[in-house]
Amino acid sequence: MDPANLHEAMREIELDVEEGADMIMVKPAMPYLDVIAAARDRFDLPAGGLSGFRRIRDDRGAARNQWIDRERVMMESLLCIRRAGASMILTYYAMEAAKFLA
Repeated sequence: MDPANLHEAMREIELDVEEGADMIMVKPAMPYLDVIAAARDRFDLPAGGLSGFRRIRDDRGAARNQWIDRERVMMESLLCIRRAGASMILTYYAMEAAKFLA
């Protein structure tokens, strides 16, 4: 599958729906926000994304070097996925995000 071809992604999701899928999960979510949005608009199923925050989480990365504000980048990334239309997000940051939002 060509990752740049939205039509192919929609065909793949349509096949999953025809086979009985009860939700749509896009992974990784960030590079495919357009797929989440299109799937939400086209199919009558909950659409979600799997966030891949390894680069943010990684202690060798930009957060450790204080090049980014780790919490703000984490929350902005989750917001982007939600804004694309995801009704659910699976993330390694679930516990951290919940504490931050509390």
